[in-house]
Amino acid sequence: MEEQVFGGDHHKVAREPRPVWQAIKRGLFCKCPNCGQGKLFASFVKTVDSCEVCHEEIFHHRTDDLPAYLVVVIVGHIVVGAFMGVEATSTLALWQHLLIWVPLTIVSALALLRPMKGAVVGMQWALYMHGFGGEEDDVETHPEA
Repeated sequence: MEEQVFGGDHHKVAREPRPVWQAIKRGLFCKCPNCGQGKLFASFVKTVDSCEVCHEEIFHHRTDDLPAYLVVVIVGHIVVGAFMGVEATSTLALWQHLLIWVPLTIVSALALLRPMKGAVVGMQWALYMHGFGGEEDDVETHPEA
């Protein structure tokens, strides 16, 4: 019986396995998932076209909205949990809560967005996704058909 693999037949090509957790860790630190030395970002969340050290192409990644969703889940759980803990143990006024939680939420989200995008790019690189395996992505122009 033939093994079913996510992504179709192109994954049947024998490939050197890449260390997934190492690539994710390198991405979290905004470094190239291949060598861990070169910068991953040219600006805040714009990736470089290729690594300046090992010349690995990075331009074809497709992180889409996943990093933002991950940031919302992480920051939401931390901030809501902290808010509920503070609310249960103190009697702060509404304006005091606003002064604490709004800036904390914004700063936390901005601080986590870049590392989360780097981690997703690292995962895609390690799993040969979205061009990191040398093949073109099949883009459906009419997925509802």
